Amino acid sequence: MITNFNLGEYSKLDSNTYGLEKRRLQIEILKLQEDVIKNKRKVCIVFEGRDTAGKSSAIKFFSEHLRPSRYRYISLGIPTKWESSHWFQRWQKALPKEGEICFFDRSWYTRALTEPVMGYCSEKQYVSFMQKVIPWEINLKEKGFEIVKFYFSLTQDQQKKRMKARKSSELKYWKLSDNDERIVDKWDAFTLFKMQMFDKTSVEGSPWVVINSNNKMIARITALRYFITNMEYENKKLHKPLAWARKISHYSVKIEGIDFDNLDYEQFMILSKYSDDI
Repeated sequence: MITNFNLGEYSKLDSNTYGLEKRRLQIEILKLQEDVIKNKRKVCIVFEGRDTAGKSSAIKFFSEHLRPSRYRYISLGIPTKWESSHWFQRWQKALPKEGEICFFDRSWYTRALTEPVMGYCSEKQYVSFMQKVIPWEINLKEKGFEIVKFYFSLTQDQQKKRMKARKSSELKYWKLSDNDERIVDKWDAFTLFKMQMFDKTSVEGSPWVVINSNNKMIARITALRYFITNMEYENKKLHKPLAWARKISHYSVKIEGIDFDNLDYEQFMILSKYSDDI
């Protein structure tokens, strides 16, 4: 069960409309944070994807106007020997406290992606993780944790362009590590492990939400719109596309394996209740 969230109308955004839509969405996520604080909720937002997919910039976009003391940015470094053999305990310590939102710039799913691709974990560790991760997440949800899992997807050509741009940038060169350059050459291996991760860990109640990130601006606003639409909170103003977008027939939905394309907004809202992705 994978949710592909790719809104075609955002491809028509100009800078002014983008700014307006960004403001509307950021007001809503601030309302959500207030509700999280008030009701002592524990919200985890996972951002996974290949290097240069735009995970960090999306987190910055989500959190730009949130209360700094009530959210955390989580990006754990290289695990110690103990952490590598006690994987879930390592991540347990990073989970949100009551009244807090945590943004995970890569997560426990590193063991499903980067670690096996680069040989940083054993086959036994990988297999154990894949068997235990969903029961672990179910247990977390039973304890009140709310988990949303985003995967930012980009093409190989786009990744190469971004890698080249980082390497030549006087301001961003430090973002490109030796490890980043090595993993670029393992595109097919990464794809294999990504598909295995989707197959085994995208389940009902905890799907992977795939965001097309070839355009980072569109990816950020699309991801935030999905998040706002699918979270409950006090004083929520149900987010609808701006007037210019409602007239565009770019929506699609799959019902019982059949694709319904070129839907307008009203058609989409009716049919989406029966979507295979729910």
